[in-house]
Amino acid sequence: MIGLPCASRSFDYSGNMEESQAALMLAALGHEARLSVFRRLIAAGPDGVPAGGLSSALDMPPSTLSHHLATLEHAGLITSNRDGRRLLYAIVPSEVRTLLAFLRDDCCGGQPSLCGLADATEACR
Repeated sequence: MIGLPCASRSFDYSGNMEESQAALMLAALGHEARLSVFRRLIAAGPDGVPAGGLSSALDMPPSTLSHHLATLEHAGLITSNRDGRRLLYAIVPSEVRTLLAFLRDDCCGGQPSLCGLADATEACR
């Protein structure tokens, strides 16, 4: 799993993430198949994975996978890049960090230590 350094404690919701964007991302992750795809992409790291490799690894038909990838991409959690004839999919680390910070900063009334997080930056390690 690749490391995703946390956003700073001075995280500004209005400048970085609105509730509607967080809801869109969480809804995209709220489906079992999309969560599996996302977890596979997190594990793959920044180089990404070709769609065919994802389809095989997850035993998912290409048309079904395509739908799930489009949903995750629309939510801003992943990106696709063409490499010759292949499409490579990878997470967007900055957006994942922002989503984690959005969730972390509200933990236990803005006091992550009350949630068992001694230091807010430890939450994302």
